[in-house]
Amino acid sequence: MAHPIPRVAAIHDLSGIGRCSLTIVLPVLSAMGVQCSPIPTAYLSANTAFPASDKAAFLDLTDQMELTREHWAELGLTFDAIYSGFLGSARQIGSVKKLVTTLRREDTLFLVDPVMGDHGVPYRTYTPEMCDRMCHLAEGADIITPNFTEAAILLGEDYKDRPTDQAGVRVWLERLSLGGKRSVALTGVYFKEGELGAGCFDHRDGSIHFSMAHREKGQFGGTGDLFASILLGRLLKGDRLAEAMDLAVRFVARCVAHTLTLGTPEREGVQFESLLRELF
Repeated sequence: MAHPIPRVAAIHDLSGIGRCSLTIVLPVLSAMGVQCSPIPTAYLSANTAFPASDKAAFLDLTDQMELTREHWAELGLTFDAIYSGFLGSARQIGSVKKLVTTLRREDTLFLVDPVMGDHGVPYRTYTPEMCDRMCHLAEGADIITPNFTEAAILLGEDYKDRPTDQAGVRVWLERLSLGGKRSVALTGVYFKEGELGAGCFDHRDGSIHFSMAHREKGQFGGTGDLFASILLGRLLKGDRLAEAMDLAVRFVARCVAHTLTLGTPEREGVQFESLLRELF
C-alpha cells in the first residue's frame, strides 16, 4: 500500500563533516515532501575529502543493516522507493539485495547510484569483485545514476573511450538501459567547453534527453548525491524523468555557484541548505 507522503528507504553512509550521502539525502528529500527512512551503512567522523587520520572515527554498520531488515520485515514495512548509494564492502551489496527483496512492493521504485569511482579511476575500496557485485545490484534497478567512470565500468569499456558527442552518449545510454529494461540518468555530460549536465534514457518510452548548465570552477564532493536525491524526489512527485533531471541539473549548478561566491573549502561540499526552499 502506497503512503500519503512518499516514503524512501535510503541506504547510504553518514559523515559527520563534509556534505555527502545521508547529510544530503535526508534534508533534500524532506524539503521535497518525502519521508526519508535512513539505513546507515557506516559512520565516518569526516568524509574522504578530508586528510586521513588515526584519530578518525569509522564504524561499519553492516550487521545493523541486517537487523534493520529483520525488524522492518517484522513490522510489515514497505516503501515507495529504495535508494542506495556508496557501499563499503561486497557483504553490504548482498545486504542491499536482501533489503530490496524484503521492502519492495510491485510499484516500489528502486534507484541505484552505482558509486564506484570518478575521473576514470575506481575508488580504492572498490576491488574488481566489488565492481562486479555492484553491476549485478544495478541490474535489478528501475533507474541508475552513474557518472562516466561508473558507466564505463558497468559497460566494460575504457573510460578513455567515453563518448563526447550526442550520438555517442545516446549509444551509451541505450546500452546502460539493458535494452530498455531500466532508466538511466548519466552525469558529467558535456559537448562543449563551459557546460556540464546530464543525459537520460526513459525506459517507459525510449526517449533520450539532455540537460545542460553553466560549468563552474571547482570540484565538490557530494554533488552526485544531491543530483540523485533531487531526481528521486521529483520522480516520486510524478515528474517525468526528463523534467526531474532538468531540475536536478539546474539546482546542483545553482548550489555550486552559490558556494563559490561564499568561498568555503571545496572539501566541505556545496552549500545547499539556504537554497532548499527552491525545491518545495
